[in-house]
Amino acid sequence: MNFLTDRKRATGLGSGGTGAQHHWLTIATSLSLVVLVPLFVFTFGYAVGHSLEEVLAFYSSPCIAIITALCLVGGIIHLKTEVDEAVEDYVGGIKRKLTLIAVAGFCYTLMAAGLFALLKLAIQ
Repeated sequence: MNFLTDRKRATGLGSGGTGAQHHWLTIATSLSLVVLVPLFVFTFGYAVGHSLEEVLAFYSSPCIAIITALCLVGGIIHLKTEVDEAVEDYVGGIKRKLTLIAVAGFCYTLMAAGLFALLKLAIQ
């Protein structure tokens, strides 16, 4: 069975082919953040109010640094997929492509800066 209408067949419009992958990525990041965000909140909450030396010693623990890194990366990937979905729904033409490039650049820059800051905090 072919579900394309004559108009879609003539203009070449049809399924983009990435809807299911995008949906499962969003579901996977959501489920991982359900676990990671409370862990991050407890670890970050513990570090608040302590001296710099205590915070540096706390974040030099591999478990704490990994929880923080996973929460950062998972949160930014989830942010990127959701913003991409909004842009694809509401922006058209060349503005869509430029906006998607800007969103990707911002998200990956934010991720790199956060991981660099965490690495610098954990190593000191």
